[in-house]
Amino acid sequence: MAFDGRLLSGVSVLAAVVEAGSFAAAAEALSLSASGISRAVARLEMRLGIRLLDRTTRSLHLTDEGRRFYEQVTPLLDGIEDAAIQASGSAASVRGRLRVNVDPYFSRLVLAPHLADFAARYPDLDLELITRDEMGDLVADGFDVAVRFGPQPASSLVIRRLLETRILTVAAPSYIVRCGQPKVPGDLVQHACIQFRDPVTGRPFEWEFHRGRKLIPVATEGKLTVSDVGTLLEACLAGAGIAQVMVLGVQDLLNQGKLVDLFPDWPDETFPLNAVHPSRRHPPAKVRAFIDFCVEAIK
Repeated sequence: MAFDGRLLSGVSVLAAVVEAGSFAAAAEALSLSASGISRAVARLEMRLGIRLLDRTTRSLHLTDEGRRFYEQVTPLLDGIEDAAIQASGSAASVRGRLRVNVDPYFSRLVLAPHLADFAARYPDLDLELITRDEMGDLVADGFDVAVRFGPQPASSLVIRRLLETRILTVAAPSYIVRCGQPKVPGDLVQHACIQFRDPVTGRPFEWEFHRGRKLIPVATEGKLTVSDVGTLLEACLAGAGIAQVMVLGVQDLLNQGKLVDLFPDWPDETFPLNAVHPSRRHPPAKVRAFIDFCVEAIK
């Protein structure tokens, strides 16, 4: 297929529609009419010989063929933008809009206190933080980068490990006074353990204990199951039960004696935090800047 400017224009319009979520919003972003946006997408579909979007009166979404095409061309569009920035002598320029898919706990506890500094550092950047329990489809949902806890499945996405945070088993002093302190992980079967629902499987996470190469699973039970880390922490602090938490964000509570690390001799279970972005040779400067900011915030 011979390249021409109309093809690039059509692809740009498609990207705007997907990111904006509607023809009307894309038209406003591109200063075009909604009918012009619709015609541009229709011409692109005719040129490619596939249907890119399923449209109803209330919503639109990418078809399977459209999703594959969009995932392939989005990194190329970003590459063109980066090339233009570098050609203009502003390779380090951080500007435009950055849409981030971020874990709610990390956003609230780690990022939020530093966002004012980030905004002051990059005044030409509009940052949109969307907190979600699951990452979902990063490309189809129009995100530039995601910051997520947990192992990530194999895909064409680029995954950068930001840290490995330890998993602790903790209780409030009030719980220990009322119910006693377990001496070994196996004692937990006799205690109320607050369960945390895995957003991927819908089932509570299994409890494990790691020391070197030794691993012990423990089948814990409890009357309380939650899906939010903030609720988990507050319930544990109130003495509702024993919880497994990430050391990231709770070190002050441990130092103040508000939480007790029950098994410091089982220190080797960790949970990863990753930055995830679409595959490309050189990620945009705004993505690199945000990932570096996350690393700074963690430190």
